[in-house]
Amino acid sequence: MTGESNKMKKKLLGLMFLACVSVFAIDIGIRIGAPPAPRVVVRTASPGAGYTYVEGYWYPVSGHYRWHAGYWSRPPYEGAVWIVPHHDGQQYYNGYWQGPGRERVEHDHASDRAHDRDFHDGH
Repeated sequence: MTGESNKMKKKLLGLMFLACVSVFAIDIGIRIGAPPAPRVVVRTASPGAGYTYVEGYWYPVSGHYRWHAGYWSRPPYEGAVWIVPHHDGQQYYNGYWQGPGRERVEHDHASDRAHDRDFHDGH
C-alpha cells in the first residue's frame, strides 16, 4: 500500500505542477485587436547613401494603437533589413532589424529620435 500511496502522491504533485504552470503561463505578444489601416503619406527624398526608409506603422501602447510616422534610418549593421511590424489576426508583432547570421535589433519607441542613425529633418 505504501508503493501505491507514493505513486498517487507523485501523480497528484505532477497534476498540481501542471495546473500551476498553466495558470502562470506568460503569453508573449499583444492582443488588442488589429490596428487601423496604415496612413497614406508622401515619402521624402532619401537624405543620402546608406539610408533605408522605414514605412510608418501602428504600434500598441496601453491598450490602443499609436501611429509611428515613417522615417529614414541607417540599418544598425551592414546587411540588416527592416522586418515590418504586423498583426496576424490574433496577435501583434513588433518590427525589428535582422541580418544574416546576426541577432535581431528591436526598435525601442521610448528612445525614438535618440539614435544618431535616424535622419531628422527638424520636425
